[in-house]
Parts: sequence; C-alpha cells; structure tokens
Amino acid sequence: MLNKIFSLVFPPRCILCDEVLDQRSQGICTDCAGKISYNHKNVCLKCGKKIGDKETLCYDCETLRHDFDCGRTVFSYDTIGDSIYRFKYMNRPEYAKAYALEMEKTIGDWIRGIGPDAIVPVPLHKKRMKKRGYNQAELISRELSKLMDIPCLPDYVSRVKNTVPQRNCDRNERQNNMKKAFIVNGNGVKLDDILLIDDIFTTGSTIDSMARELKDFGVKHVYFAALASAGI
Repeated sequence: MLNKIFSLVFPPRCILCDEVLDQRSQGICTDCAGKISYNHKNVCLKCGKKIGDKETLCYDCETLRHDFDCGRTVFSYDTIGDSIYRFKYMNRPEYAKAYALEMEKTIGDWIRGIGPDAIVPVPLHKKRMKKRGYNQAELISRELSKLMDIPCLPDYVSRVKNTVPQRNCDRNERQNNMKKAFIVNGNGVKLDDILLIDDIFTTGSTIDSMARELKDFGVKHVYFAALASAGI
C-alpha cells in the first residue's frame, strides 16, 4: 500500500528529461536512451573515471594517495549532472530506483566480485538532512541493497562536521573540508569489506575521509560506487 501511495505522489520519471514514464520504461525513456554516456569501458582501475585506451590509472590516482581500495562510477557527469541536481535539490527521490537499476546493470558484476559485507551510504549532516528531507545516497543504497541482496547500514557512519558543499571548494579545500567530518558508530556490527555509495566522485576527498575512519575502526577494505565521475 505504501509503495502505491509513493508511486502516486512521486510517479516514475525519466532521469534525463524528467517526463513521467510509461509502464514499459524503467528509469530512462526511449527518447533519452541513446543520450547517456556510461563509464564501463577504459576506466581507471582505482577510481573508475574514464581514461585513455592505453592508460590504467587516471592522473589523480597516479599522483595522489587514496585511502579507499578502489571504486567504480556509472555515468559521465556531463550527461547526468542535471539529473543529479534535480534528484538532490528539486525533490525527485523517485529517481533513486532508476539509479540503482542502472548501477546494478553497469557495475553489478564488479560489486559481486568485491563481495562487500554491507552497503553504507555517505551520510548527510543532520542540518542538511533536515533541510533536504532525505539523503540521496541513502535512497540509492536502499534500492541497490534490495536489488543485490546486500545489507544496507545507513547509520553505520555519521557526519559530525557540517561541511560546506564540496562543489564550492578547490582540491586542497576539499581535503581540508572533509578532515574529521565523520565518525563510525558501528552499532555492534563488525565488517571487513564495505561498499560506500555516493552520487558524485570528483577528487575522492569525501570517500577518503570515510575510508580512514572505517579502517581505523577495523574495516579491512573500503570500496565505493558513485553515480557519476566529474573533474575539477
């Protein structure tokens, strides 16, 4: 019953053009299906960004030390950026199911290969959560959890520092912005391998900050999956 009510209030929409979908479509309408660019070929083995044919790592991962083990992204930001903006700031929580479907379709085999014990969304600070009404990463995580039968633990990590939006920072500011931004609650659950979920991966500062805290807590491997990769 709750799912039916949710569908009436938030009918499924195409994540690209935002038009209400017909019953045959899942996430992307037929008119938009050929307009999206995926990051499933020639990607950095560390962070999943697109790279040249003869490269194995992107420039950032060759020159910077990351605390996460590795990650993958689904879309190129230039084709999905407007969609993610609507999802986060224009009350489109219904996009989460479509995003999770695209994530499972594109990088599901990679996720099964790393075999995470749990999915953990990048948390929002309580002030931002109150303002937005939902955590976009948590919505995706819950949908992906159902698709892939992997537990979702949204309260495993908390954001204790109300950081300024990363989009407003340069590379160095991003790193300083995320220092000591998270604490691991654990909730009595011991995990060895965790998959973090976020919407956009840029420099990795957010994921690195969480990975440091998780590994200090005893987690052995921290991976991530994000909807899109973007440059800075």
